[in-house]
Amino acid sequence: MPYQELADEIVEGVGGKANIISVVHCATRLRFKLKQPGKAHTAQLKNNPGIIMVVESGGQYQVVIGNHVGDVYQQVVGRHGLENDGAERTYEPRQTLFARFIDLVSGIFTPFIGVMIASGIIKGLLALALVLGVMHQESGSYKLLFVASDGLFYFLPILLGYSASKKFGANPFVGMAIAAALVHPLMLTAFEQQQQGQHFSFLGIPLEILNYSASVIPIIFASWVASLIEHAVHPRSPGAVRNFTTPLICMLVTVPLTFLAIGPAATWLSRMLAEGYLWIYSLSPTIAGAVMGAIWQICVIFGLHWGLVPIMLNNLANFGHDTLLPLLMPAVLGQAGATLGVMLRTREAKVKAMAGSAFSASIFGITEPAVYGITLPHRRPFIFGCIGGALGAAILGFWHTTIYSFGFPSIFTFIQVVPTSGIDASVYASFAGAAVALLFASVTTYLFGLPPVAPLSAPPAEAAPASPVRKQTVFSPISGKVLALETIKDETFASGLLGKGVAIVPDNGRVVSPIDGVVSSLFRTNHAIGLTATDGAEVLIHVGLDTVKLDGKFFTPHVAVDDVVKVGDLLLEFDICAIEAAGYDLTTPVVVSNSDEFIDVLPLQPSVVTACAPLLSAVK
Repeated sequence: MPYQELADEIVEGVGGKANIISVVHCATRLRFKLKQPGKAHTAQLKNNPGIIMVVESGGQYQVVIGNHVGDVYQQVVGRHGLENDGAERTYEPRQTLFARFIDLVSGIFTPFIGVMIASGIIKGLLALALVLGVMHQESGSYKLLFVASDGLFYFLPILLGYSASKKFGANPFVGMAIAAALVHPLMLTAFEQQQQGQHFSFLGIPLEILNYSASVIPIIFASWVASLIEHAVHPRSPGAVRNFTTPLICMLVTVPLTFLAIGPAATWLSRMLAEGYLWIYSLSPTIAGAVMGAIWQICVIFGLHWGLVPIMLNNLANFGHDTLLPLLMPAVLGQAGATLGVMLRTREAKVKAMAGSAFSASIFGITEPAVYGITLPHRRPFIFGCIGGALGAAILGFWHTTIYSFGFPSIFTFIQVVPTSGIDASVYASFAGAAVALLFASVTTYLFGLPPVAPLSAPPAEAAPASPVRKQTVFSPISGKVLALETIKDETFASGLLGKGVAIVPDNGRVVSPIDGVVSSLFRTNHAIGLTATDGAEVLIHVGLDTVKLDGKFFTPHVAVDDVVKVGDLLLEFDICAIEAAGYDLTTPVVVSNSDEFIDVLPLQPSVVTACAPLLSAVK
């Protein structure tokens, strides 16, 4: 699906541009802040083949896209003018304090989190090169690569000044200017002189100069204060001069105030936060590891993991190392192991293919495809993954495994736990913990994670009278030839990611309702429609492959969203000859998109079907 089409459908699905306050993205998901979340068409978005999952958490409406989320984000903000529309300043919905905190943290850090991870990986590789003797610290090669990896962290306050000011609805370049003052070489020289006993003052007030390079909390507080000043001064300044008078007043007030009060207070707070974490960690590193390894993926599902990012960065800024981030690596590899177990155990080709690709993404830290597509729908694999993560992280906690550069948990974490002094027991513990998490999750999932498959020669089991099986019938919306879903030329449908079902090669251009229920979604291009049956089944009918590119041409809808329909009611018509002449495949997937709520979805027609004949049986 072209990214611009997907972007349009996402914006429409969240209630349109007018309902969007702001949007940012992380590694796999778009994070919307909506005026009225109730206006979003969640069922329509979940049925979209370009979307993995929709999650509402932490005051955000999160649309999980996958690895190409950056391309979709560019289309969303570019085509709809969302990046600088100023809506963030004019509307603030009522949210809980925790939801506002998660939204604030993710909004500040997500714009450059990828670059931070890349810089951290380079730092880890350099540490490994020193240990192996490939480089030495005085060489030009080492120094050049070191500044490439350390530059972002050294000048981190400048990046935070930009993103924090933007999040607070203020001029981001004022935030950058304040941050630049904090890390200016003149102030760093004054800091060294102060360490040697020299004293400084500002207008007679004693001045305590601190080293703010790589700091996190001081510039965020300073940007917030500057935003308050800007919001108070800007409307009251004459229009002809406000473009420079507002920044002038903000800088004249905020920079001295930061050095005199905000900076020292925020530095004290950051130090207390770091010391507080170390105190909790010191009580029982093993228990701390087990807890974090168990709950990390649960936090990721709801987007709450961003609340821990400032703690990691704060630990690195204050101590030069962090013991929290390594505990999360086994949690990631635990889900990867569970996915591997499903891939090795399942006999369904489409599940095996989807698990294989999800496993590859998981070991590099992207677990959403594995969690949403494989482990969570089967439930037990997800639980085994969390248990494996807890066991592996407990090992890392026991050996006090420490990380020396920032990055999100993945196989790259191994190189980031190597100290420049040499490989020690904690490094070997990271390998042991990762192996335990991966092997435990994969083995237990292989043995117990999926329902047992009865031998072909086994006699039919007697039905249990206490729990009768219920079946929901989905009738055929189209007449034509029936194909197995895994045989069609669309990987998303063939993999079963959007649900179980079949595909039909139509012999006429009429689509009728396969269920009694309501129209839950109708795509803007009219090529696909979602229905919700009165008995709970959610059915997606997608006419043709890649027909979204026709932009609605040759399709005529006869219903609208929320219309009540009966089996056989006309939903839409399409011109078979014109679509085929345009070069498009008319193979039409018909799937039960909430298949994970059923024991199985079984095809009822072997080869040919007529409209309104029984097509699928959803067993519950």
